[in-house]
Amino acid sequence: MLKSPHADAMKPGASPLSRLLADARRDHATLGKPQPNLTPADADAAYAIQHEILAIGGARIGGWKIGAKSPTGPIQGAPLPRIDLHSDGSTLPRAAFAPLGLELEIAFRFGRRFEPSATPYSEADVHAAIGSFGATIEIVASRFAAWPDIDKLAQLADLQNHGALIVGEFMPYHDDFPFASPALRFDFNGRDVVELTPANPAGDPRRLLTWLVNHATSRGIAVTPDMVVTTGSYTGMFFPRSAGLAHGRIEGLPSVSVTLY
Repeated sequence: MLKSPHADAMKPGASPLSRLLADARRDHATLGKPQPNLTPADADAAYAIQHEILAIGGARIGGWKIGAKSPTGPIQGAPLPRIDLHSDGSTLPRAAFAPLGLELEIAFRFGRRFEPSATPYSEADVHAAIGSFGATIEIVASRFAAWPDIDKLAQLADLQNHGALIVGEFMPYHDDFPFASPALRFDFNGRDVVELTPANPAGDPRRLLTWLVNHATSRGIAVTPDMVVTTGSYTGMFFPRSAGLAHGRIEGLPSVSVTLY
């Protein structure tokens, strides 16, 4: 399980990048490109930095973001600090996020707890445990001023470019929902901002869930029913250039909105 808030940060092997990213998140600041010696050597090092960032800030895991760039491509993810999860209708300052991209997504909650385990959970066990689902809006942000021209592993370490997650009302799960390409509308100040046919690049996002459960539990972290697992954009990324109201509606799910000022 995760240690006390500062335990990982104090380990001799903890990455200096963890402190830089944690401080930048706290101060809503941006960094220059990371020095080559600070860039994570591999994905495991980037995932370790993610948890060091949360530990430095004393943050609990409120959820996860996961995604893939194709229906058969590799999966990546990041833990989401509980403090960065907001309810539907929240109002947030634009200045807290740089850059500020918006994505409309589907998220899940499980109906059971997955305990830490050295033995992988099966896809059948994970899918049978899906309890509810709903729409979310992710605010994409980076701690690096040069984003997106930043090393991919550094972006992964930076909680995979996570800024905040606005969580809509959840409803009981049913498996006949058109997860690959649901009908939807995503607008900003009343203007439709979806330019392409709505689709999740991962295909059916439920395929990501088994990876997440085993990614977390193999690292000693339980996946619990209160955690929100958001699974990638159906709309691409929209960059608002002004204050306003973002409103998303995925047909069959309650709508979700956030006001930016």
